[in-house]
Amino acid sequence: MSQYIVSARKYRPDSFGTLIGQDNIAQTLKNSILRGQLAHAYLFCGPRGVGKTTTARIFAKMINCSNPSAEMEPCGTCESCQSFAEGRSYCIHELDAASNNGVEDIKTLMDQVRIPPQVGKYSVYIIDEVHMLSQSAFNAFLKTLEEPPAHAIFILATTEKHKILPTILSRCQTYDFNRITVENIVKNLRMVATSEGITIDDESLHVIAHKADGAMRDALTIFDQTVAFCGTDVKYQDVLRNLNVLDYEYSFSLVDAFLKGDYPSALLAFDEILTKGFNALHFVAALSSHLRDLIVSKSGGLEALLELPDSLKKKYKEQADRCHMKFLYDALGVTTACEAGYRASVNPRLHIEFALMRLSFLMAAPAPVPASASAQAAPVATPVAQPAPAQPAPAAAPAAQPAPAAAPAAEAAPAAEHPQRRARAVRQTPSAASMKAMVDKEAEEVAVVSGDMAPSEELLKAKWPELAKEYASKPRMASMLATTTLKITGDDTQRVVTFMVDNDAQKVWVESKLLHDLEGRFQRIVGSPKVLLRVDVTPAEEVKPVAYMPEDKAKELMAENAEVKNLVKDLGLDVK
Repeated sequence: MSQYIVSARKYRPDSFGTLIGQDNIAQTLKNSILRGQLAHAYLFCGPRGVGKTTTARIFAKMINCSNPSAEMEPCGTCESCQSFAEGRSYCIHELDAASNNGVEDIKTLMDQVRIPPQVGKYSVYIIDEVHMLSQSAFNAFLKTLEEPPAHAIFILATTEKHKILPTILSRCQTYDFNRITVENIVKNLRMVATSEGITIDDESLHVIAHKADGAMRDALTIFDQTVAFCGTDVKYQDVLRNLNVLDYEYSFSLVDAFLKGDYPSALLAFDEILTKGFNALHFVAALSSHLRDLIVSKSGGLEALLELPDSLKKKYKEQADRCHMKFLYDALGVTTACEAGYRASVNPRLHIEFALMRLSFLMAAPAPVPASASAQAAPVATPVAQPAPAQPAPAAAPAAQPAPAAAPAAEAAPAAEHPQRRARAVRQTPSAASMKAMVDKEAEEVAVVSGDMAPSEELLKAKWPELAKEYASKPRMASMLATTTLKITGDDTQRVVTFMVDNDAQKVWVESKLLHDLEGRFQRIVGSPKVLLRVDVTPAEEVKPVAYMPEDKAKELMAENAEVKNLVKDLGLDVK
């Protein structure tokens, strides 16, 4: 039985041409070698598994190669290349700073730096995970890094650039490595699968690529794990089960249920997902991602933003064509709000189920009541004012004149009727104007809830005290909100509510710490996202002076109350 080598090592790039997803960095390093413009220190930083150490090894091998190709690739046949491949090179040294992070380790390295290379032009020192060096080790390394011997080149690699001293950063050429795209990962996995004689479809490769999150090493490790589970014939469902990944079909079926208003099916699907052991928050995140992909599919010219196989792109396009853009936008708002409030929820399952029900009712939202409905609804009140059942209002009375019809009815009341009873009947009979106001208010509330228009100024002022009650646990904040002055601008498409504070310091604090939370809570209270909050400082001339000293408070009390003033005068009290 031959020794098994994992794919991440077996298919590790050994030349700039085989480096994946870092073409700009590879080209820059090749140009620096070609022009003889080598720096004495380099810093390779970026996420894990994107090729930092691999690039450092290729660069170090290329620097000392005796017969580089025209494309500036190492030949692999000279003594320097062969000794490096066999692990016996005396020109290329690697140090793991995670386990050799003390001052003594750096001093040993500094002693080694003084020795010139036996083969090749340069001694290259690759220090991996350099951020793990201690403070004293960094300080010991500074002088040598600034003025190394002419034959020494340092290549530092790290995943946490922010932990490195600025004095170290300023002495290095910094190269930022990017995450590898899903397309490049799939292409490389396809090459590995072909070399290993493994049958696997594009959907499975995309699942592995997404799971790797931009790291090629992670993708190869997951690929090996999948092959160990499935064998040489890899099936899509086996990959999902092995990696515990949610199937795309759940998201497609849920959106179909939302379009039909079928909330029982959505709740049952969610229960099935929980039964299979999936994380509820990951489920909501997957649904948000699915809605985002539907929006991208529906918007022309954005196909490049979909990192999916062609078969899935067609399926997304087909479902997106059946959805209104407003539905997708509102649905994405519901799911992102559900994600944001999940951790603070006392009952997380109910929190998500409520979101699924809201999504199911989006397509069934009531339409705004037309303005003509108020004129048609007004005559309904007329018969109530008729005192005698034997004298109903004529059926042929025109609908446009409900108010005059009520006056004769009141005059026709019997003289013997008790005046209080008649007054009560008149008060209980809604007039045409009040009926119209009621219908208009109902129409406005429906339009606000459905998102067709912003709340009115009256509704915003009426709901503002509820926002102050939200901060009952913070008395000073609640008092400020309850006593502030509101300035409301905008139109039916959007309202801007500006509330006033006493000074610039309060304004800066509210804008930086609290404004986002205030706006979110007020939008929830009024039931509309078309409300924006702004904060401003009350003009100096409008600020009422506040009495702080006892003498000032006494004078203010005497000015407001004549009896107190007379009492002070009669008793000869001293208020100073």
